[in-house]
Amino acid sequence: MIEILNATALGRAQTTGTLVADILQTMKRRATVGTNLLEIDQWTKEMILEVRATSCYVGYEPSFGRGPFGHYICTSVNDGVLHGRPHDYALGDGDLLTLDLAVSLNGVVADSAISFLVGESAQPESLAMIDATERALAAGIAAAVPGARIGDLSHAIGAVLSEAGYPINTQFGGHGLGSTMHQDPHIANTGRPGRGYKLQPGLLLALEPWVMADTDELVTAEDGWTLKSATGCRTAHSEHTIAITEEGADILTLPTRSSDGSGV
Repeated sequence: MIEILNATALGRAQTTGTLVADILQTMKRRATVGTNLLEIDQWTKEMILEVRATSCYVGYEPSFGRGPFGHYICTSVNDGVLHGRPHDYALGDGDLLTLDLAVSLNGVVADSAISFLVGESAQPESLAMIDATERALAAGIAAAVPGARIGDLSHAIGAVLSEAGYPINTQFGGHGLGSTMHQDPHIANTGRPGRGYKLQPGLLLALEPWVMADTDELVTAEDGWTLKSATGCRTAHSEHTIAITEEGADILTLPTRSSDGSGV
């Protein structure tokens, strides 16, 4: 299913996107050395319920997961890259943490992910990998104009990741969304330009470049959910929800200034 949103629904999508971004920035600030992943999940739950929003994850039960996800946010650490299920783990200095969050508010979903290092440890290789996913995300967004095709976005993302030297897995990638979290079209993180669905105003897309340092092979952790690098290498993941407009792409998952720490 592919939904095209009207102006009213796009306004609601903006509100949802800001909520998701603000929660992620709040959790990033709270994710200090010693913070437990279950605390992050609880804090996220509280922020979602406070505004009467709905988690897209708690009852989520797709074919690639073992039973309902049962938590409010994905917390992937170090070699975990996707669908990280919160568990009893205290963050250490230098851990590479990815937070991925999808929320529904007023009938519209937004989805976003950020990766960052915990504590004061500076690790150039990890920072470079995070930067590559962020630059790939920016390239994909820049390519998302009316009349472009999905392959144009995939090609733009993949060109950045390949140039940075990272293997690219195409099992999981970006996707459409609207009243539900995962819709068509699928947006692989590499592809051929000029192919696939043609973008039109009112379309919501989640673009999400993610990489593993030295492999494109995933393995599933014992929890039945967390996807990890097969070699144990570190990983990174960046994601925004965008709306296609007549002028180009409008990024919906940007935080308010007070949430990102820049002041009111």
